[in-house]
Amino acid sequence: MFLAQEIIRKKRDGETLSNEEIQFFIQGVADDSISEGQIAAFAMTIFFNEMTMDERIALTCAMRDSGMVIDWSQMNFGGPIVDKHSTGGVGDVTSLMLGPMVAACGGFVPMISGRGLGHTGGTLDKLESIPGYNITPNNETFGQVTKEAGVAIIGQTGDLAPADKRVYATRDITATVDNISLITASILSKKLAAGLESLVMDVKVGSGAFMPTFEASEELAKSIVAVANGAGTKTTAILTDMNQVLASSAGNALEVREAVQFLTGEYRNPRLYEVTMALCAEMLVLGNLASNTAQAREQLQTVLDNGKAAQCFGQMVAGLGGPVDFIENYDDYLEVAPLVRPVYAKEHGVVSAMDTRGIGMAVVGMGGGRRVASDKIDYAVGFEQFIRLGQEADDKTPLAVIHARDEAQWQQAANALQQVITVGGEYQPTPEVYRQIRADDL
Repeated sequence: MFLAQEIIRKKRDGETLSNEEIQFFIQGVADDSISEGQIAAFAMTIFFNEMTMDERIALTCAMRDSGMVIDWSQMNFGGPIVDKHSTGGVGDVTSLMLGPMVAACGGFVPMISGRGLGHTGGTLDKLESIPGYNITPNNETFGQVTKEAGVAIIGQTGDLAPADKRVYATRDITATVDNISLITASILSKKLAAGLESLVMDVKVGSGAFMPTFEASEELAKSIVAVANGAGTKTTAILTDMNQVLASSAGNALEVREAVQFLTGEYRNPRLYEVTMALCAEMLVLGNLASNTAQAREQLQTVLDNGKAAQCFGQMVAGLGGPVDFIENYDDYLEVAPLVRPVYAKEHGVVSAMDTRGIGMAVVGMGGGRRVASDKIDYAVGFEQFIRLGQEADDKTPLAVIHARDEAQWQQAANALQQVITVGGEYQPTPEVYRQIRADDL
């Protein structure tokens, strides 16, 4: 029999916890026998003393197993169960194309996504801009849509990794959020509870990234790859650029519109295409659907060109309660803001930098994200046709087109963009994809 305070004391003194001690503590978090004060103390000891890789694996597995772990074996999918998770960004709409693209190549993608957090847009908020789309179906519907469409993107159910919910809520109010061990366990416990065979982790780098530096992003990526593989799920991390908005738009309905246009070939932002293809190709290789990334890219291009990927997206939307003709008639269903007008830079010159986090907060300021959990989201507002780094801002090329509710909101958003997009000065190009980190690289 263990005592919570003894486990905390042991970690406080810099000792290594056993698997059994970690399991005992996390089970106590899940069944409420461990207090909030004890969770706070436990998180703080980890914050100051970190965890070994074995401890991180034990913590992740204990949190994964604190609730329901989905078992897909009875569904007989007939293909690999693969998924992707991103550390979040602005205009990061990759999930909406990636799921259908991988599904069209023979993978099955039961994706459990989150809402917007801080400056990052949430996949669920984007999907809820589609009328009727149900992000909380029962498990039977979740499985059925995944089987038929090859992909289903839904929200986290309360019975997946419940210990993480309590630990995260306590970390949030005790200044222990930014710790690699705790971040790794939080991300992976929810993903691995979804019964995945393999996972690709998109870790962002740059001004809109969750981690403050390239080195910190790389450290998190390595931790996730080591822990996920240690927990039995084949995982690769890809470091991708978030020094500028990833898509051409930022805002819920606007990003859904761009995702559909990407799938149908109407319009594909080159940076978004590069990042999406890199993530999808890695998923196909991990799922043994392609022998290498070059072959995977050919398959992905084929399903984009022949409309199969778009068809999978349409099937998912219809299967989860949305319109059956959404792909064909998306403009009839997505709300449009009353005032749509471009904003120009105050002076002409090359765009040399973007405070991407600031752009995300500008969307939140318009009502396109939440300041507190209870805020209602305005799906129509946001930005589109973003200028890119290295482009010339002048009278003909705006910084972006603003979709606003009224003149006052448009002005506020225009001021925000003019402040966070730097015109003039030296522009240093950055790659879309920095590097891949596979289990063999560690």
